[in-house]
Amino acid sequence: MSKWDLLLFGVYPYVALAICLLGSWARFDLSQYTWKAGSSQMLNKRGMRVASNLFHVGVLFVLAGHFVGLLTPSAIYHHVLSTENKQLLAMVSGGFFGVLGLIGLMMLLNRRLTDPRVRATSNASDILVLVVLLVQLVLGLMTIVASTAHMDGSVMVMLADWAQNTVLLRPVEAATAIAPVGLVYKLHVVLGLTLFVLFPFTRLVHIVSAPVWYLGRRYQIVRQKF
Repeated sequence: MSKWDLLLFGVYPYVALAICLLGSWARFDLSQYTWKAGSSQMLNKRGMRVASNLFHVGVLFVLAGHFVGLLTPSAIYHHVLSTENKQLLAMVSGGFFGVLGLIGLMMLLNRRLTDPRVRATSNASDILVLVVLLVQLVLGLMTIVASTAHMDGSVMVMLADWAQNTVLLRPVEAATAIAPVGLVYKLHVVLGLTLFVLFPFTRLVHIVSAPVWYLGRRYQIVRQKF
């Protein structure tokens, strides 16, 4: 294990999570009106529904798969799946939904860059988030290709050990577990952690938003002005 492994995979996860939590709390406390998705659908609805649905369905499934796949102990899933079959399931399902998300994201990015009205209302962080997500999805699909070289699930086990040791606050063990994996996996993990850093400062905050206060608000009286 190198010092870079310890820094990026032992220390950086906690730094990224701290920035995510503290930054989100500060933004919500100090600037609640900026806590929004900033949808541009009203500016141009053409292709928006298809692109948004493809992206969100794909990404949400991939995120759920990562969460369950990385954090489920082998003693639990071995009652249903072997390590090899779990990797195959992850490759097929992750590849399918990853491609869906990638297609939707490319459509959204193209719309934001080429539509004059949408482009005029976009800021740098809007485009940055889409580009980072695009790179992350491409890296994720590249890990599937790399995984075909070791269908025994050994790398998947190392990544799961890293994630579980990180959650259990064992940074040295986490860094040691992920040290042998290939570069494409490490880039995918580091960029994924960087998304946590970007989270409080971009429109990504809408992921954890729910209009629960809307249900309890008072009725609004709207009058037409003649």
